[in-house]
Amino acid sequence: MAQQANIAAQTAFGDAVVTGNLDALDDIIAPDSVDHDPAPGQAPGPAGYKAMFNDLRVAFPDLQVEVEHLLATDDELAFAYRISGTHLGPLMGRPATGRKVRYRGMQISRFDSDGKLVERWGSSDELGMLRQLGLAEA
Repeated sequence: MAQQANIAAQTAFGDAVVTGNLDALDDIIAPDSVDHDPAPGQAPGPAGYKAMFNDLRVAFPDLQVEVEHLLATDDELAFAYRISGTHLGPLMGRPATGRKVRYRGMQISRFDSDGKLVERWGSSDELGMLRQLGLAEA
């Protein structure tokens, strides 16, 4: 049963990111949650996730996240995903390029007995994204 609850929580997390309803993350992320791979300057807990995903949504207002593969245990989820969107806002201090991106990533999420996200490890192909935007050399 915990597996299904954790999948539901992770699905709600993804929905909050895609729809921009980032306040919903307060119900999903534990206040003392640790992101082992935070974005530069990312604060801890729900506030850090909300700020980071808000910045991503400003850069890519049509942001989509597609889960391609998912493995679950009673307290952890591991999944591979694909992010896509159009660069229409500032990103890392750089102006919008109007280019579309599509890149992959992987994440491991650990949940507590209340179904709250308490730890996250993740990696996205940021270099691939920057190359697609023309912001990094191939």
